[in-house]
This record gives sequence, structure tokens and C-alpha cells, in this order.
Amino acid sequence: MSRFAVFMVGAAAVAASCGSGSASDPTISPSAHLPTDTTGDTTGTADGVQLVPVATGFDRPVDIAWREGDTSAYVVEQGGRVVRVADGAEGDTVLDLTEEVSTSNEQGLLGIAFHPDLAFAYVNYTDSDGHTVIAEYPVGDDGGFDEQGARTVLTIPQPYENHNGGNIAFGPDGHLYIGMGDGGAASDPERRALDLGEPLGKILRIDPRPDGSRPYGIPSDNPFVDVAGALPEVWLSGVRNPWRFDFDPSTGDLWIGDVGQGDWEEIDVARAADGGGRGWNLGWSAWEGKHRANTDQSPEGAVAPHHEYSHSEGGCSVTGGTVYRGNAIPELEGWYIFGDYCIGTLWALDSSTDATAEVITIANMSTPTAIRSGPDGELYLLSHSEGTVLRLSGGHP
Repeated sequence: MSRFAVFMVGAAAVAASCGSGSASDPTISPSAHLPTDTTGDTTGTADGVQLVPVATGFDRPVDIAWREGDTSAYVVEQGGRVVRVADGAEGDTVLDLTEEVSTSNEQGLLGIAFHPDLAFAYVNYTDSDGHTVIAEYPVGDDGGFDEQGARTVLTIPQPYENHNGGNIAFGPDGHLYIGMGDGGAASDPERRALDLGEPLGKILRIDPRPDGSRPYGIPSDNPFVDVAGALPEVWLSGVRNPWRFDFDPSTGDLWIGDVGQGDWEEIDVARAADGGGRGWNLGWSAWEGKHRANTDQSPEGAVAPHHEYSHSEGGCSVTGGTVYRGNAIPELEGWYIFGDYCIGTLWALDSSTDATAEVITIANMSTPTAIRSGPDGELYLLSHSEGTVLRLSGGHP
């Protein structure tokens, strides 16, 4: 298995060599632009946006992350490995959980996050019983993971093999946010997502470091700390399968891509200025997007999605992304980039307004599983089926 990449940050470009050919960083064209005549539908297109391969040869990549002060990219493979790609060298495996993870259906090693202040990495995977595990690994100066020093932070039982969530991310507050799907099957059969006593169908918020004899701490300002019958770890409820959420690096706003049931995919945004989603109910499974779903549940109190799109447009599984704050494509500054796993379309949504979202089509790729902001501020995208890392770039072919 070969991987070729140079993840250079700052003003330097990302150079790449893939297969027998090579891909150079395209010149950014000053005429690259976004159209101004789009509407709230996903119908516009963007000129001058390219996807540049920067690393290849991965087995079903699902996440990518960087740690502070390290230009290496850490790529998560669903089968159970974390591969470090550094300075054009062939990738080396820094964590191998292939004997510990379950990989049926949507299971596997699904997410990674590095502590912003301490030398720890956190991973989200489903174990041999199919249950979600959040585990902590010390990370050495060389980027290696200390498997002997591993510690289980928490384990959450999963009743089915799908809707595992999988995303973990540190917020601007330094706490770890954990995305949990509703447990799987269809239509949230046990009605877990709106039950505050259940961890499934939620985004949880914890301090992952030990708190006395407890394996993790619970922030005192979590919304349900003092609510009888509610789990104190819950930050917000009513999500079906939040396949990728992230924080705007500029504003701290929380953006969530929540996979729909059979008709509607949705994007939610919780503005930092409005509490960042603290205590919110995003509606599932009383609502799918802006549409009633399970009618035996109360539809009251749900926060409507910022944007939704119908399966009639061809998509079937949203891949949430992040707000672009890089320099390569100035015209995309402040736009939220997201995609659909099934059709591979990538869209940009104007993040600056809470009015009807202006959405444009910017590119197309195969099976996007993650859209992440690198240390250089540019966006990196993973293709599940092609095993490739790509970078969003400006310029013309």
C-alpha cells in the first residue's frame, strides 16, 4: 500500500504525487468566482473550484485530523487503523485496532480528535460487541500512539449495527463533543433520540480527562446536569445520525450534518452567540427535517434545520463539513461546505445569514466521508471508495 503526500502548512502549497502521474498545485485564478444569482435550492454552480489529490492508498478512510504543532495528517481507516502521513513519506500506522473493532454495516473506527492542550488522542469506534467506545491514547513527540497507555473513557451500548454517529470534536471551550446516532434500525423504534435519559440520538459534551475516581468529567454548565431523569452528559438531543459535525474556526458556531430517514437530509447550525445548541432539541424522530415523521411524539420545541434537501434530488446521506476559512479560494470565505455520500455532490452554503440558505454546487467526488479544515485553513476531503485524500483548491484546469 503506497501513500504519497506533502502536508505543508502556512503559505506553502500542498504538493502531491498519485500513482504513476503527478498532480501539481494549480494556480489560483483571480477570476474564480461564485455566482450571485442562486436561490435557496441546490441549483447553482461555482466556477474555478478543483479537488486536488494529496494522498492515496487508504482503506475506506472516514476521518482526518491534525495535532497542534504537527504538520502530519492522521487518517482514520474504518477497518481500524490510524495512519500518519508526514512530509511525503509512505504512511505509517500509529494505531491498529483491527482486532478490536466490529466492522459490520456502518461500524468500525469512525472518528478521531486530538486534545487541544494535552498530548492525548481520542478515538471513537465500535467494539467486538458493536458498542461505541471512546478511548484515549497518549501521543509521543514523534506522533506515535502509546497503545499500552490506552484508557477507555466511556462505552455506550448500541442496539443495532447502524446509526453509530462516530464524530468526536473538541469545541472552542476545550470540551469533547461526541455525536451519537439514535441506535439504528429505522424510524427510531425505541424512541431514544428525544429521551433525555438515553445517550443515543444526542450530542454529548464531556471533559475526557479523569475526574477523581470517574473516567471523565461533566462540565457544570451542561444543560441537564440538575434535571431529574436526564443524563448530565447530554448537550443536545433529537439527532438521527450526525455524520460529521464541526465548529466554525472563526465564530465557534456548531454545524451538524444529520442523516435523514428516507426523504430529507438536513444541516443544523447552533450559533455560539445563542449558546451553541445548549439544551436544544433538533426534532428527530418527531421530525425528519421540517416534516413530521413519528406522529406519536410531541412535535413541540424542536429547532428547525438551517437547510434541508430532498432525496428526490438524488442524494441519500449527508456528509457534514465545516465553514471555509482558508486563503486559496477567497470567494468561499465564510461558506459552509458539505456533501452527499451517495451522489458525491459538494455544496457551499452561505453561513453568514440565518435567512433561507443560499446554496450552490461547487464540485463532485466519489463517496465523501469527511470534510475537514487542516492547519493551513484549507479543506481536506476523504473519498471512502477511492481511498483518497483531496484538497479543495481554486483555479481552473
